Amino acid sequence: MKKWLFRIVMAIIAVIVIAAISFVVYAQFDYGPSETLAEKVDLSTVESDGEGLIFQPESPNGKGVILYQGAKVEKEAYAYLGQSLSDQGFVVSIPQLPLNFGILGSGTADAVIEEHPEVEEWFLGGHSLGGVAASFYAEDPSPKLAGLYFLGAYPAGDFSESGLPMLSIYGSQDGLSTIEDIEASRELFSDDSVFVEIEGGNHAQFGLYGEQKSDNPAEITPIEQQDQVVEALTEWINEN
Repeated sequence: MKKWLFRIVMAIIAVIVIAAISFVVYAQFDYGPSETLAEKVDLSTVESDGEGLIFQPESPNGKGVILYQGAKVEKEAYAYLGQSLSDQGFVVSIPQLPLNFGILGSGTADAVIEEHPEVEEWFLGGHSLGGVAASFYAEDPSPKLAGLYFLGAYPAGDFSESGLPMLSIYGSQDGLSTIEDIEASRELFSDDSVFVEIEGGNHAQFGLYGEQKSDNPAEITPIEQQDQVVEALTEWINEN
């Protein structure tokens, strides 16, 4: 009897170990920055701090943006957004999250905020699963968190009574976070929320890493979508 129990326990352990190894191997196959990004941003000149990529504005306005990457997307794929937002006066952090999975490092914002005490207000968000991770953090955030935003994503919890300023930017052609998904999630957002649809935008073009499985073709260029994201984020942040 004891021998069978031992075998069952060992079998369970083996399954757990195999699953963990498979996950780590799976996580190594990431979406890297595309040629479009390389044409727009010289990654060799992008600065890093203790958490990941950091974009320092020439004329800082006291506000900062933290962007959590989508699942299996390398942080560099968001460098155009980081550079463009810093041109608007924001300190922008795109931290390196464990195995490029936001939910494994949802608390990373604390380290970013601590590392840059000169920033008075922070706006945290993310793309896809990164947005979910940002919503995890916002359940018990730093006092400096001034707003929560989502790029082709929606919160995991209910913020309807939070009073937290929130922004949802979504693409009409998104095949992963569809318009139907966004509409169904509206009840999770605070009353002080803004929804911005990018006509012709899809899921992958919230970053610059090429096409993504299960997504729909975009009807606008990647840079057109990125510029609309920057415009919407900038307007929303400056109003809060």
